[in-house]
Amino acid sequence: MKPVEAFERIYLHRQPVDFRRSINGLAILVEQQMQLPLYSSALFVFINKSRNKLKILYWDHSGFCLWYKRLEQEKFKWPRHDPDEVVLLTAEEMDWLLRGFDIRQMQPHNVLEYNVFY
Repeated sequence: MKPVEAFERIYLHRQPVDFRRSINGLAILVEQQMQLPLYSSALFVFINKSRNKLKILYWDHSGFCLWYKRLEQEKFKWPRHDPDEVVLLTAEEMDWLLRGFDIRQMQPHNVLEYNVFY
């Protein structure tokens, strides 16, 4: 899989999906339910009802790729109470999610920008 930072956008489908769906079924969700461009440089992330399995779908310019992760004991900390069906993540938040952190409670440091006057 390409590094997460290589993708322009990372979208979470907030509601759990039936994991019998594979590439075609998830692609239909992206286009019809999420209403997002399927052939963009984006990751589309899905969770199962038990929150112990995660699927990531993306287009790599020659075909679709499907990445699958199953946790043996834990559950993914999935943002359930967001009002929107689709959640946009940063690469850093996606890394946190894959490592088991609750992305809604973690706050990165503020970016500081200084103007230098001579």
